[in-house]
Amino acid sequence: MIAKETIQKAEAKQQTMFNLSNKRTGYSIYNGEAKRRIKQNTLPSLYPKLPNKKFDIIYADPPWDYNGKLQFDKSSKSAEQIDLSKNIFISSAVFKYPTLKTSELMKIPIHEIAKNDCLLFMWTTNPHLSQAVELGEAWGFEYKTVAFVWDKMNHNPGQYTLSNCELCLVFKRGRIPKPRGARDIQQLVQSPRREHSEKPIEVMQAIEKMFPTQERIELFARRKTKGWSAWGLDILKEGNE
Repeated sequence: MIAKETIQKAEAKQQTMFNLSNKRTGYSIYNGEAKRRIKQNTLPSLYPKLPNKKFDIIYADPPWDYNGKLQFDKSSKSAEQIDLSKNIFISSAVFKYPTLKTSELMKIPIHEIAKNDCLLFMWTTNPHLSQAVELGEAWGFEYKTVAFVWDKMNHNPGQYTLSNCELCLVFKRGRIPKPRGARDIQQLVQSPRREHSEKPIEVMQAIEKMFPTQERIELFARRKTKGWSAWGLDILKEGNE
């Protein structure tokens, strides 16, 4: 016979699993709102047509995908204490722009617009560091080093430590483009955080000083910048307005 204590433990375990499966969470409450706010790529293809031109310097801020991860402001309360009847702040990268998985980013033939001697400066979020190296290699470049460390002078929550910085990696194809300009550019950039995912203009300005005469392009650009070609969904939208 099965002991009474064993049966009670099994029943208690089943009740716990039932409670967990029926627990209300931020995801369950705001799932509908999240779906309404997701930005969609309305193009018939994965990405806009690339320029019919080759560049010495490519500057990219890929729209990294977070698998639909949402951020909630729990006002420093535990999940058990928070009042889910309140309009909890909800945020996600997909609310700002259409994101792409790394496998999709790899399909963009960036090598077609790169000269034989070319540098790729690529922004990466810390969780996407390994994917960024793989992406640069898939585009035909070799990872070299961290070109810039952006101190946002603020922090985001982190699973291990608070997140203060973002990295801009540099990859090389062939040799470093010549002639070179400034050779005393600092790696550390201290600049306040701006709009979601917007990078400090100081980095583009630093690259201009390093390579003042080269052909430069910004990929996934939000807007056009003097002295740079620009490519991305926002640029395409801007041209149609």
